[in-house]
Amino acid sequence: MTGTADVSREGSGRPHRVFGWGHSALRAEFAVATDGTPRLVGLGPPHSPLGGSEGTPLGQGRSAGPESALPLVELTALGHGSGWSGPRFTGTALGSRLTYRGHRTGRHGSIEWLTVELHDAATGLTAFAELSSPTGLPVLRSRVRLRNEGTEPLVVQSVSSLLLGGLPSPDVLDVHRARNDWLAECRWYSEPLRGTVADINADAHQHDSRAALVLTGRGSWPCDGHLPMGALTERGAGRAWVWQVESPAGWRWDLSERAHGTCLAVNGPTDAAHQWRVRLTPGEELTTVPAALALGTGLDAALGALTTYRRAVRRPHPDHAELPVVFNDYMNTLMGDPTTAKLLPLIDAAAEAGAEYFCVDSGWYDDDTRGWWDSVGEWLPSARRFPDGGIRAVLDRIRERGMVPGLWLEPEVVGVRSPVAAQLPPEAFFQRDGVRIAEQGRHQLDLRHPAARAHLDKTVDRIVGDWGVGYLKLDYNIVVDPGTCAPTDLAPGAGLLGHAHAYLDWLSGVLDRHPGLVIENCASGGMRMDGATLAVAQLQSTSDQQDPLRYPPIAAAAPSAVPPEQGAVWAYPQPEYDDDLIAFTLGGALLGRIHLSGHLDRMSARQLGLVRDAVAVYKAIRADLARAVPFWPLGLPGWTDDWLALGLRVAGDRTSYLSVWRRGGAAELRLPVPHAAGREVRAEILHPSGPAAGSAVRDDEGLVVSLPRTPGVLLIRLTVEA
Repeated sequence: MTGTADVSREGSGRPHRVFGWGHSALRAEFAVATDGTPRLVGLGPPHSPLGGSEGTPLGQGRSAGPESALPLVELTALGHGSGWSGPRFTGTALGSRLTYRGHRTGRHGSIEWLTVELHDAATGLTAFAELSSPTGLPVLRSRVRLRNEGTEPLVVQSVSSLLLGGLPSPDVLDVHRARNDWLAECRWYSEPLRGTVADINADAHQHDSRAALVLTGRGSWPCDGHLPMGALTERGAGRAWVWQVESPAGWRWDLSERAHGTCLAVNGPTDAAHQWRVRLTPGEELTTVPAALALGTGLDAALGALTTYRRAVRRPHPDHAELPVVFNDYMNTLMGDPTTAKLLPLIDAAAEAGAEYFCVDSGWYDDDTRGWWDSVGEWLPSARRFPDGGIRAVLDRIRERGMVPGLWLEPEVVGVRSPVAAQLPPEAFFQRDGVRIAEQGRHQLDLRHPAARAHLDKTVDRIVGDWGVGYLKLDYNIVVDPGTCAPTDLAPGAGLLGHAHAYLDWLSGVLDRHPGLVIENCASGGMRMDGATLAVAQLQSTSDQQDPLRYPPIAAAAPSAVPPEQGAVWAYPQPEYDDDLIAFTLGGALLGRIHLSGHLDRMSARQLGLVRDAVAVYKAIRADLARAVPFWPLGLPGWTDDWLALGLRVAGDRTSYLSVWRRGGAAELRLPVPHAAGREVRAEILHPSGPAAGSAVRDDEGLVVSLPRTPGVLLIRLTVEA
């Protein structure tokens, strides 16, 4: 911890109170502006002294002027609107009145923290800007806690989680976003910020532009449409800022222009976008969802820092280091139609291929001739599907073959035809205007209600405690927007966020009771790939994509959203595939968390040997994956790119791995590998085996990769020679 320093500096007609905070990798500077509001005026590496030249963009370890920076907190409340009209979330009336009261610093484990207290005398509202950062990482985490110390209730409509002003002009910045749709996740794209935030000649108008580039996520799928992330890169200088909103429900961020610089405002749900409002009575508190901002020289460096941060703030679990190989019977295989007869040969083949977990996916509870979609909720095994010894005989077979058994579960939904729909009280479900919500033939549990939580606790304790299941794939295949209104909710968006936090609390309780249990988070693939959920679950489904030729851009970009050891990537080789396609689908998962599927039981001995060899390669390198950070030699992948590449750099910088895919184009490509420039590096192909698969040759300009056939893939290990 570098400590704090309180000094005064002349500026704008009177002294400013300034203080600093940070550690070896990050330095933050704060100043109190003439209106009394504290502002973040400098953020970056701690090379420069506190208080560099006024007007210098944030991110260099120097200061922007306090009058051009943003207040630490912005919020709107009924009766206290914004300071002006427009789409951006800055310049609020209450934000301009929250004056500095004091600050405290400390350390919890490896996390440095700073709390700045602000107060509005007119309403009695007190705000606490709670900032933290893991020691040694250029990552700032921020959230805001509000407490009503006044005498009247206050209806809050929006609160910032993170504000950052004084960034470079929109003229030199590109903004990056990631579209995230079912079967097409993690599709990053970029554009000049100036294309949205036009230059209006602010000097002539004596007013900043009202324009803003705004992105929102809505509903109970927080990643539906876009990942709750964003990034800025500075052309020429190479600096990058990457942020994520750690919200399991709604979120919003915007970029705008102020005093010829760029401002970033990050929020959880708001009234305008998500029907989120909270009434704070005297003495009550609320806390926003956190947001995290990573800095780096280039997008790869900032995303690498964010990867390490995600590891630092998540729940500890042995799975994050052990990375066992999971076989799941669903994708392109049983597709929700498991039976004892179909499963037993698959179990044997999966064990022979080297799987360590075997998960029986959806359908194991299906005894309804009318279909299970709208009848789920009891989560009892089907007698029709498992006639001899029931499902427990199947689970026993998995254990006999040396694997840990797993089951699929969709805990938050109850089918409209399920007996559970009548057994639980109406208040245990999502509702609006007193009417229980139904979506695609299903009701949604509200896990703030004790009856809903008790129902799921009983279910999980039976499956895990009584049946000995060690892996749960928790899916979620409906989306509810904007939320629910229980009697205590002022607005449906607040009800949705309340349930989402209660769901994560329930999940933590399950892991407390069953610490060896491994939980995979899934929501129609990657529709819940948010930082809040990733901090609790051990694995994250990256997609439901069934086409092996369309999975590579998802697999290559997934580490931008989830650490590689948590990102479950399907590998579903089939007996009808030729050797190239078998190698292709297997190779695409080797730098993630390999999720085997496919009819291995129908393969020839030679084909099964190809699967076994790939799994062996994964087991040999997985210890490195758990501590590596990603890089992209060709940039973040495009959906239709012929060539794609994902790299992982292991701590210590002597070993790195490259997955390279070819789906078309020329048979040879040169890949830049900047971190290996000027060093003696050995390139070794780990997958697939055999010289006919392709080649990788190091030269002075990078790595020359040849893949003679399409589809083709190589997994390459680069080792710096001593």
